[in-house]
Amino acid sequence: MPSHFRLSSGLICLSAVLLAAPARAQSSTSASPVLINTCLITSNVSRLIDFYEPVLKMKASRTGDAYAEFHTGGGVLAIFSATAQEAYIPGSAQAASNQSLVIEFRVADVDAEYARLHALVKVWVKPPTTQPWGTRSIYFRDPDGNLVDFFQLPRQSPR
Repeated sequence: MPSHFRLSSGLICLSAVLLAAPARAQSSTSASPVLINTCLITSNVSRLIDFYEPVLKMKASRTGDAYAEFHTGGGVLAIFSATAQEAYIPGSAQAASNQSLVIEFRVADVDAEYARLHALVKVWVKPPTTQPWGTRSIYFRDPDGNLVDFFQLPRQSPR
């Protein structure tokens, strides 16, 4: 994230979505919104960073103690302090209370990821399974209880 978007005590996650416009020009009347950032509000930023760094095999880009980002290539997974969120937008979020969002990451080999993550992940929701729609997935929870899906696309059958 450009340094002019950073605040000394953190960053409002929505600002990343609103301010990080795509490089191509779009008409304000015909452009559809572009999802840039998914932000997890947490009471323990360090704990989620410590979890996601090995899970995503990358270091977080931190802005102080209240905000971090993982640039995954398809979008940004952000982690933001519940205390800072409350200071900026009172009453807008409750940490570790998600029951309706799945954070999905495409991987090359679900079974290899399952073996790699088995000791790191404490709560497994579903082991490697080929879904009825063809993808192969594993589902697990991060330390705040957010549901994470690692999936691979269906393998192409030889012709």
